[in-house]
Amino acid sequence: MMIKNLPLKTNPETQTVLKKAISANRALAKLNGTAKIIPNQNILINALVLQEAKDSSEIENIITSHDELFRAGLDVESVTHATKEVQHYREALLKGYAIVKESGLLLKRDIVQIQGILEQNDAGVRKQSGTVLKNQSTGEVVFEPPQEYETIQKLLDNLEKYINEENEIDPLVNMAIIHYQFESIHPFYDGNGRTGRIINILYLMLKGLLDVPILYLSSYIIQNKADYYRLLQEVRTEEKMEEWILYMLDGVEKTSQATIILIEDIDKLINESKIKIREELPKIYSKDLVEILFMHPYTKIEFLVDGLGITRQTASKYLIRLEEIGIVTNIQIQNSKFYINNKLFNRLKKGI
Repeated sequence: MMIKNLPLKTNPETQTVLKKAISANRALAKLNGTAKIIPNQNILINALVLQEAKDSSEIENIITSHDELFRAGLDVESVTHATKEVQHYREALLKGYAIVKESGLLLKRDIVQIQGILEQNDAGVRKQSGTVLKNQSTGEVVFEPPQEYETIQKLLDNLEKYINEENEIDPLVNMAIIHYQFESIHPFYDGNGRTGRIINILYLMLKGLLDVPILYLSSYIIQNKADYYRLLQEVRTEEKMEEWILYMLDGVEKTSQATIILIEDIDKLINESKIKIREELPKIYSKDLVEILFMHPYTKIEFLVDGLGITRQTASKYLIRLEEIGIVTNIQIQNSKFYINNKLFNRLKKGI
């Protein structure tokens, strides 16, 4: 099937789609508002970007554990290839976030840059033919994306225009169309799925539906992976765009609802820790101290030294006292001592 330029020739906003879009937008707006209950947004960004990096990579059968990921971020031990891949995803996503926040645009060159960070190479857009998409179980070729370099570039130029120019279609519906189009162009040798999922979140930010990158659909896609690939393919073979859009809208709605619960749980843990430290260790309590303990499940002396402007000796005493009242537990990793916020770690491990 030949990939056609956007916009679609038929109106994608059927009555069923519009009805679903209303509930999905409502859930997303509630998520965006709920995020503000945690004043330090970096706590959420750190927690949720890592979760998305893990889940999006898992869709491509790149598997790692939360503990491996958290430890990898501390630069204290060698990490597996899978963990490095997930770290690259996190780096690529945050780069995209910075680009959109600064420029208010998401251009073709930005997408190429994001994919380059993800794959740690500068291969760029496919120049050689031969790329096909196969059924992961049977090996059967199910789709042949555009092969000619010039064709791919023209389709990406069209997609760039569609992403950045205003139109009258609901942004969530547009996100589903953009995701389908990008995955079908399949412009890179590798990393197309993960790049496409990064584009999802960046587009929502571009359209002002989210202030920070905290909605990630990868957990929903993992739970409904067969439907994801089936529905993408049915748009190509049977032009069933409505079913695909409804799938993506359902993902936005359910993921928003689950992420709201996660944010509320983190907020509850933060407040419980505030109360406990203020009551039992009033001399060391500060809002900044609590935030440092929730910025990363693993805390070390340097985090307190840098964040609070105190000496290493004082920071060490703080962490020892915090362990005595059950806020953290110390662990030795190689030559370094870390203090785990167990409640935060366990909640993040549950996912959304």
